[in-house]
Amino acid sequence: MKSASPIGSRSCTRRLVRLAATRRFAENPLGKVPVLLRPGLSPIFDSDVICAYFDTLHDGRRLIPQEGEARWHALRVQAVAQGLAAAGIAVRWETVRRPEELRYAPLRDGHTEKLIASYDWLEHELDFDAAVHVGHIAVATVLSWLEFRELPSFREKRPRLSAWLDAFSARPSMRATPLSGETHD
Repeated sequence: MKSASPIGSRSCTRRLVRLAATRRFAENPLGKVPVLLRPGLSPIFDSDVICAYFDTLHDGRRLIPQEGEARWHALRVQAVAQGLAAAGIAVRWETVRRPEELRYAPLRDGHTEKLIASYDWLEHELDFDAAVHVGHIAVATVLSWLEFRELPSFREKRPRLSAWLDAFSARPSMRATPLSGETHD
């Protein structure tokens, strides 16, 4: 008689999560992902820093423009994307993750307002037709995640942003990295 595999058991899952968390804290004192592990070199963590690092590894057009208003615009768009991620995570905590008796609706509503205001800003300020920059990648990633997690939608009343994300999502790099599974966001 075969014994059941422990892979799906709760105790095994808890051990794997603890190991993963232990590894994350060993590589990043904040215990957050992403962390870029480089053989023989110190790890690099935080999406911004990883993007800046990758941008130094080639001689082509930079994802982070090096000067002028193009630089500040790309970084502003990236900052809005980071704010969307933070607000989305907060909404998720107040609607799904936190025990229902501990949820605080005014906090959820305040973060939802930040999502809506940021969606509106992007509809008017995103440089839809410009060459791809770090802000575009950050916005596409976070909007995809917000949809994946079924958080308040950006699509209604924002046709340019919606069409842009649909087109950007067709890029091979986006299709090669689909979102899936559960996380602790």
